[in-house]
Amino acid sequence: MKSKLAKLIMAGSMGASLLTALPAHAASCSWSAKMEEDEGGSVMTASVCGGPKGDAHLMLTCFEKPMLSFDLGAAGGQLEPGISGSFTFKAGGKSVTKKLELEAMYNYFTTELSGPADPLLALLRGKGDLTVSADKYGEASFPLTGSSAAIGKVLAACGKGSGGDAD
Repeated sequence: MKSKLAKLIMAGSMGASLLTALPAHAASCSWSAKMEEDEGGSVMTASVCGGPKGDAHLMLTCFEKPMLSFDLGAAGGQLEPGISGSFTFKAGGKSVTKKLELEAMYNYFTTELSGPADPLLALLRGKGDLTVSADKYGEASFPLTGSSAAIGKVLAACGKGSGGDAD
């Protein structure tokens, strides 16, 4: 009886170890929208973390038009100023490919979107997971849960300038 109990306890603790071995970001990476400081003042920003280590980020801001930024996290290393790359965004059986330019000051890639009807925004507002990939930089996945509400807050602030009036 003791050996069966010992095996049960051992199996239970191994199962708990497996659960705690899951990446911490798996539960903590979700979309949010909040005012953040930018060099031009406060701006409404929707963001999510992801990637293998949870240190990659997608960020959406809007001044005149929506701007998507992609921070590769540690996988990106220190990138050379002036570079760009072709990134494919996939979700829900659809894909959109965009050329992103490196913003050297922040060490992440950016692209200006055409507006609220941009196909990439529609993809970002979907369900499930989003995968972002580029031949040179590999692949990162991001959850889309909560993305529609967060992106909606950014788009509502679009064209209103920075600062106080945005919720």
